[in-house]
Amino acid sequence: MKRLVTLDDFKDVFIKAGQKGWSFILSKLNFSATKRTKSAFGKTRGRGVNWWQIPYVQQRWNKVITGDVSKNYIDYLTKDFLKGKQNMRLISFGSGACETELELAKTNIFDKIICVELSSTLTKRAEESIKKNKLKNIEVICKNIYNYSFTEAKFDIILFKSSLHHFKNVKTLLRYNIISCLKEGGYLIIDEYVGPERLQYPKYQLKVINKALKTIPKKFRAVSGIKMFKNKIYGPGLIRMILADPSECIESSKILPSIHDYYKTIIEKPYGGNILSSVLKDIAHHFNELDEEKKKVLDNLFEIEDKYLTKNTSNFVFGIYTPLKS
Repeated sequence: MKRLVTLDDFKDVFIKAGQKGWSFILSKLNFSATKRTKSAFGKTRGRGVNWWQIPYVQQRWNKVITGDVSKNYIDYLTKDFLKGKQNMRLISFGSGACETELELAKTNIFDKIICVELSSTLTKRAEESIKKNKLKNIEVICKNIYNYSFTEAKFDIILFKSSLHHFKNVKTLLRYNIISCLKEGGYLIIDEYVGPERLQYPKYQLKVINKALKTIPKKFRAVSGIKMFKNKIYGPGLIRMILADPSECIESSKILPSIHDYYKTIIEKPYGGNILSSVLKDIAHHFNELDEEKKKVLDNLFEIEDKYLTKNTSNFVFGIYTPLKS
């Protein structure tokens, strides 16, 4: 059953106001879905607010994806998978501030990298970084993906870094648009949330999430930016999800089935997030620097998530695919 409104929705308003200011909250009171989506990526939250910012969590992903805690998937792509390749062309949709793409542009692998991003705030930030790094092989286009002409050019790689779950009509996008944009033998690469739409987790998942939360000492459950402790998680309601960002997880559960229908899997590495993403949201700042106590807390959370994943599919996946021959 879908949740329309939950207690987390009201708490999230005050938390976001503390972290981003009330102007950010007021930006959601707009009839334009596109403007509400843009506002979701306008301001950067504080360091360590989300699970993906914790170095120890990143090491966990590295181990799962590459087999080495010190090697992330960018290193794997440039030093292993694409080793010896040159003159390649890559396009990234929903590229944000182009952090990943900038790292790829610094290698000698790519002649051209194009970043397509809806938010002008993020494209300006990307352009500043490109100028600062004196890179000539990367450019940024501020455009809605739905207005992009997929027949304009052919690319060796199409990249979706935490962006594909923001797009609707996923099956059509992957079946026709993306394939038409790839060179023969080209690669679709994703690092994505592929779980339930609008973060509408089932009750049994929320039960395990709250069990995990209770294992964290209270002092590490103090919420960033506001005087509040995180004691229970109810999950977001649909109304808040749509108001906050109409594009968020709009067809996320269709991503992998659509890819598997039309692409051959070269590499697919599920790396969890089913428990950690919810539990560590807004309290992740406590774990930026670890002592033995904090490390033990995270190791325990990892064990809970690993046990959950033995019987349930992962919410996050890194994958490399190539179109099936018709």
